[in-house]
Amino acid sequence: MRDIILATFLFGSVPFILWRPAIGVFLWLWVSVMNPHRLTWGFAYDYSFAQLIAIATLVGLLFSAAPKRLPVTPVTVVLFLLIVWMNVTTLFCLDIDLSYPMWERVMKIQLMIFVSLYLLNSKQHIQVLVWVMAGSVAFFGVKGGLFTLREEGEFRVFGPQGSFIEENNSLALATIMTVPLLYYLFLQSTKRWLRWGLLATIVLCAFSALGSYSRGGFLAFGATLVFFWWKGRRKLITGFALALLVPVAIGFMPEKWMDRMWSIQQYDQDGSSMGRINAWQVAINVANDRPLGGGFVIESRSVFDRYAPDPSVIRAAHSIYFQVLGEHGYVGLALFLLLWILVWRDASWIIRNSRSRAGLQWAHDLARMIQVSLVAYFVGGAFLSLAYYDVPYNLLVALVLTRVLVEKEIKALREKEGASERPQVNVSEGVEPSAVARTRFDTQMNPDRRG
Repeated sequence: MRDIILATFLFGSVPFILWRPAIGVFLWLWVSVMNPHRLTWGFAYDYSFAQLIAIATLVGLLFSAAPKRLPVTPVTVVLFLLIVWMNVTTLFCLDIDLSYPMWERVMKIQLMIFVSLYLLNSKQHIQVLVWVMAGSVAFFGVKGGLFTLREEGEFRVFGPQGSFIEENNSLALATIMTVPLLYYLFLQSTKRWLRWGLLATIVLCAFSALGSYSRGGFLAFGATLVFFWWKGRRKLITGFALALLVPVAIGFMPEKWMDRMWSIQQYDQDGSSMGRINAWQVAINVANDRPLGGGFVIESRSVFDRYAPDPSVIRAAHSIYFQVLGEHGYVGLALFLLLWILVWRDASWIIRNSRSRAGLQWAHDLARMIQVSLVAYFVGGAFLSLAYYDVPYNLLVALVLTRVLVEKEIKALREKEGASERPQVNVSEGVEPSAVARTRFDTQMNPDRRG
């Protein structure tokens, strides 16, 4: 039954996507991040709904009369250069059979990122983008939070199969990144029932992250809470609420959860941690030996036999930084870091220029909360292979588009202020013209006086 409902909805959306291709952007994001087809058990489970939506969106883009413009900014330029570099490294990859599926997946995501930048152009578009992005992950946060509460934290929480957030660690980071977005939507909401619903969702997402038993997620959770408090509007109230609720949430978890979190201190005695360090050394060795890196996906027997300190332990990098370093070399890592530095700079610019402007309070709140989400990504991503995960790049889209709108608003305000400050010459009846204007008039009417 789920298969029929989902297929009917997505196939039925095609005419609307052709009419308004922006709808296709939102549906693509929903299918790509939430993976609703993985909640079915029949033909829809493996159906390429994302491809169907992408094709319909691209066709609609060609014929749509809606305004379209690709923002050319330092962020979009560096993102484009990073994608080009990824294609170059794939041409010289270590194993094309391993690299190609991930290359195809990443290029599809990045194509739709640029389509989003090209098609979306309004505050309403940004709001819908954030709702879809947050809601797609929050679904699993609510589900995982309820599961954790019901089972009293005895079992781990996992994400949808076949997605970037299938693993418990990845789902933990995704839900932590979603909490600031949910809080932004809470700030923008005016209906009481919606605000309470968003607060409940935030609490359940927090329990879901704890229930994942992810140590990297726990570190990201701590960094996010500190930065969330720092960026919040009411620091005293927020600090009091966090000081009250966080110990209660942690105290709810069983003793084995506490033992796993404290095992971070004995990382050298933990097989999982040492396996990651072994994979990080592989990434460094590959980058040192091959300036172009090894291409997408280098965790193979042949690569570890050649580059690993311990060839018997084959694992993914479990770090966005070492993942990019091993797969795309030092140039790729430099572009990756530069990209997120520029994204952060855009958020800071929005915060500075929208502060104390009533009409831009939404942009101010959004930029602050996206920075909180990025802190979670930067900290938690140090222990997870999520360099190509959709959500951070859609946060990039939201920030780029928000900056464009803020720049337009500020320019319009300045032009309005400038027009109001210009001296006005009133030559209406009963008002004496200025001496300069009178002289010019007399000269034009009496040519003999020009000399």
